[in-house]
Amino acid sequence: MSEGMTITGMLGQSGLLTLLGMCVVFGFIVILILCMKLLQVLVHAFKLDKKDSAETTSYNVGTPQSTAPAADNGAIIAAIAAAVHDKALKS
Repeated sequence: MSEGMTITGMLGQSGLLTLLGMCVVFGFIVILILCMKLLQVLVHAFKLDKKDSAETTSYNVGTPQSTAPAADNGAIIAAIAAAVHDKALKS
């Protein structure tokens, strides 16, 4: 008579594999964070994070620039109200 793995043995093995997988993922995340910190130090050391003075003077830093066109809020509100009213009539 051959004995297979018992439930306790299988649960123990699955728990061990789960912990091993979590440790591998955690280790990878730690290595990734360390590489990003090293890259930050290198970029700062070689002064690659500074912008040219010509680039910074081409726009005003204090005021945010809006790229979206101005919208008619009344039309948007009317469309939303019509959709809600239509939904209420159907239910």
